Amino acid sequence: MSQTLILLNERAVLLVGGPEAAPFLQGLVTADISKLEDGGATHAGLLTPQGKILFDFFIVRQGGGFFIDCAASQKQGLMQRLAMYRLRADVEIAGRDDLAVAAGIGRGKPEMDGAIIYPDPRLAQMGWRVIGDAKELAKTAGGSAQAYHEKRIALGLPDSDSDIGSGEVFPHEADFDQLGGVSFTKGCYVGQEVVSRMQHRGTARARIVPVIFEAGTPASGDEIRADGKKIGHILSTAGSKGLALVRLDRAQKALDSGHALTAGQTGVHLVKPDWAGFDVPVEGK
Repeated sequence: MSQTLILLNERAVLLVGGPEAAPFLQGLVTADISKLEDGGATHAGLLTPQGKILFDFFIVRQGGGFFIDCAASQKQGLMQRLAMYRLRADVEIAGRDDLAVAAGIGRGKPEMDGAIIYPDPRLAQMGWRVIGDAKELAKTAGGSAQAYHEKRIALGLPDSDSDIGSGEVFPHEADFDQLGGVSFTKGCYVGQEVVSRMQHRGTARARIVPVIFEAGTPASGDEIRADGKKIGHILSTAGSKGLALVRLDRAQKALDSGHALTAGQTGVHLVKPDWAGFDVPVEGK
């Protein structure tokens, strides 16, 4: 498969700069940005004090600043939240409407003069991400966003808008601990105590995992049930595949008892992604 560059209109770009940009972000977000070299990137989140994800995004270190690739629907809210925490820090927070985001999901590194191009920090199989001139990307990125979402769903990667949302799930539930989105060795950040407690006590019982549908495609939000009891719900879908937030302990109990998982009239089968370090209940195992 040759390189396919896909414009992601649902993404937006912010720039956090200034002499204190690095310590400012380091004290807020889940990932350890102190380890980022120039051009390096990480996936990260900004949490509520109770530990749920308010915003998730990619952070790219570039020169003395940090570009943030976030959901366009969350751009203003994220800027406001960052400004709230800024206080007297010597930090500048600016929307960069002149820039856009694209994904390269084929073979080889994309090429674009003046663009920031970096491998998707969650999973190498997801290819490359590009932050570049909005007008130039509109002309050169000809792929379909559907192809991007089909690939991420097949790999089990949650999306900001379709799967994670805002204030709904904990980092472990969105698999941040598996995909490099949270550090357990850095210092404090907003919501850190709750996340650390979940990690050390092993209390993450719900996870976003890939699913396969037997027939038809359930709608986002449809309940997954077993023996008449809700054990999760459908998130984003692409044909016979999707993602779902599932109580894995309840799914295991249902399967052990011989009960099928369904969403409406459709059978649902859980899939353990290759990157997962946790158990996923699968029929026959």
